[in-house]
Amino acid sequence: MKKAIFIGSVGCGKTTLSQKLKGEELAYNKTQAIEFHDQIIDTPGEFIQHRNYYSALLTTAVEAELIVLMASAVEKRQTFSPLFASAFAKPCIGIITKIDLATEEDLKQTKRQLELAGAKKIFMISAVEDQGIDELLAYLESDGGDINETLH
Repeated sequence: MKKAIFIGSVGCGKTTLSQKLKGEELAYNKTQAIEFHDQIIDTPGEFIQHRNYYSALLTTAVEAELIVLMASAVEKRQTFSPLFASAFAKPCIGIITKIDLATEEDLKQTKRQLELAGAKKIFMISAVEDQGIDELLAYLESDGGDINETLH
């Protein structure tokens, strides 16, 4: 599996997805510091919400092969600035979480935000309902294919 760094706001589902991908029981756990797992780097949401921590994201991302920008479909706030992913000079995908709680308009808005930030592929998941997890896992375990191709 590609080593991925999960970046997103507080409560967007980074740790939940990490637990799901590792086959663990889903349990809420507020990430207080960067957590390194075999193939996942889970970052605190505060690191994207406070620009003073951007340097920590950039430094930590050196260890990753893939940048994963995550956004909750029910979050109305703009999380990522346009072209945010270009700071990393690595392949970047986007993951829309909590799709089971979202409207079509929510999904469109969140997808657009991730695309503007620089995500080349977009995955829509619900870790709780087990939606989209197999597709994401297949991508993470593959050689990546054409990063410029967008999934819907």
